[in-house]
This record gives sequence, structure tokens and C-alpha cells, in this order.
Amino acid sequence: MGRVSGAFGVRGWLKVRSDCEPVEQLLEYSPWQIESSTGWRSHVLVEGKVHGSGLIAKLADIDDREQARELAGADIAVDRSQLPALAEGEYYWNDLIGLGVVTRDGQELGQVSGLMQTGTNDVLVVSGERERLIPFIREQVVLAVDAEARRIEVDWDPDF
Repeated sequence: MGRVSGAFGVRGWLKVRSDCEPVEQLLEYSPWQIESSTGWRSHVLVEGKVHGSGLIAKLADIDDREQARELAGADIAVDRSQLPALAEGEYYWNDLIGLGVVTRDGQELGQVSGLMQTGTNDVLVVSGERERLIPFIREQVVLAVDAEARRIEVDWDPDF
């Protein structure tokens, strides 16, 4: 959902890069699960706001700059139960990562290793014998997503 990018001030506030759309959506969730050197730990969000292109946030158990600095670079996640339910045919990016990608002819292209957001549409990063960037355009390129079968069928030239 985001990443701690550093400390902000001396009272334990964090600078945060949000991967949510809009960025301030991350402030709607609490607690945050933050990955540190000792593993994932739950932190209650006390306050937060937009600051520049990111966020600043105060967590209940982070009281000084040194504690905040120790979390720099840590990933932020939330329990899936906190996320809104999706309509039929909608997916969270995390649900697509790891799915196999095949052409309409059944030729395997690889697995979704990530996604990118562009100005026009999202793009699947597919890793196989080589990396491919496939636009996530329903019905034109992405023909079907079968989460249970863990596969995405695409209309894509394997040589492209």
C-alpha cells in the first residue's frame, strides 16, 4: 500500500509514499502493518495528511525521530478485510501478481511479476523467457482473468 520514506520532524512523524489512488486513501486504513528488520508489526495510525506528493503520518507507538528513522524503507500493508469489496471483474493489483499469462492460442508468456500505472492504462509486467509489457485493456488485449485457475488470457503477439 506504500512505503516509509523517512522521518519527518522530531516527534516521530513519518514521511510516506502511498501507492493508493488517491494517495490520501492510505490514511483511511488503520492499523498499518509495517515490515521492519524484525518482521511485520501492527501500528495504529493516529493522524496523517497530504504533504507534497506524499503523506506524513503519526503512529501511536512511534514517539521520536530515531524510532521513525528506523522504519525508513519499510513497506506498509493493511489487512485485506479493510479494503473495499470489488465489483465483478475488478481486481486489486496484488491479486494479479503471480498469475500465468497465455495467448488465446494457449502459448505461455510467463507470469505477472508486477504492474505499472501509465497515463492511459495499467500495464502488466510479464516475466517469462523474456520480460513483456502488456497493456491491461479489457476485451481488446486482456480477454479473460481466471483467478481460480491463476491465469490471464491475452490477445498478444508472443514475438512482440
